[in-house]
Amino acid sequence: MSHTIKEKTKLLNRVRRIRGQIEALERALAEEKGCSDVLHLAVAARGALNSLVAEVIEDHIRLHVVDPARERNSARSRGAEELIDIVQAYLK
Repeated sequence: MSHTIKEKTKLLNRVRRIRGQIEALERALAEEKGCSDVLHLAVAARGALNSLVAEVIEDHIRLHVVDPARERNSARSRGAEELIDIVQAYLK
């Protein structure tokens, strides 16, 4: 079973929150809010989307690249953890 199916409700809730942030950004633009307000909303939406992407990538690595039950403390497992740390840092 894919991790996106197992985590479907949680991921959909995150997407709905991101949609709300994008709609707030759209309203701010339509209402001709100031640059600072628009940028703040855009950065928040980008951060939320990056967090979603990082979570899906992390789950993919843990569940499809490295079998945690079989490869605990292996070089491959350590490499996967390093990759997850890099992805998380890049997407912040």
